[in-house]
Amino acid sequence: MNEEMKRVVARALGQVPSGCFVMTACHGGKATGILASWVQQASFEPPMVTAAVKLGRPIQQLIEASGHFVLNHIPENPLSMFRHFGRGFRLEEAAFDGLSTQSDPAGVIIQECLGHLSCRVVGSLDAGDHRIYAAEIGGASLEGEGRPYVHLRTNGLQY
Repeated sequence: MNEEMKRVVARALGQVPSGCFVMTACHGGKATGILASWVQQASFEPPMVTAAVKLGRPIQQLIEASGHFVLNHIPENPLSMFRHFGRGFRLEEAAFDGLSTQSDPAGVIIQECLGHLSCRVVGSLDAGDHRIYAAEIGGASLEGEGRPYVHLRTNGLQY
């Protein structure tokens, strides 16, 4: 692909809207969370989503070991969650210090978010530099009347 086409692809791909979530997972006494914007509903019956995680992210180890994750809906004003989770966490770090949380068998529920989806992985696929997880929804909550954050990028070829 030539450079001009790559620029056009980057701009066009960046305009594909997505939600933004804090994806959490836990296993063996460890827990972490990341910002996840590549999440999409995948099925009505059973209710399922797909979620992409960049290869090598520490959360991947926990998802692979537990077979579960939680998606916490980031509210319309995302700054506090972006600041907290934007730099990422190593598995040895306390990812949830300063946040109100609740334990869930699939991960961690963050009270400052609009709600959550508890997910059980039913399949995965490597896609370029990400792994896509297909997951069945086993539980959920929706708190208050807030609206979710919708994410657009200026460049669809990088975060």
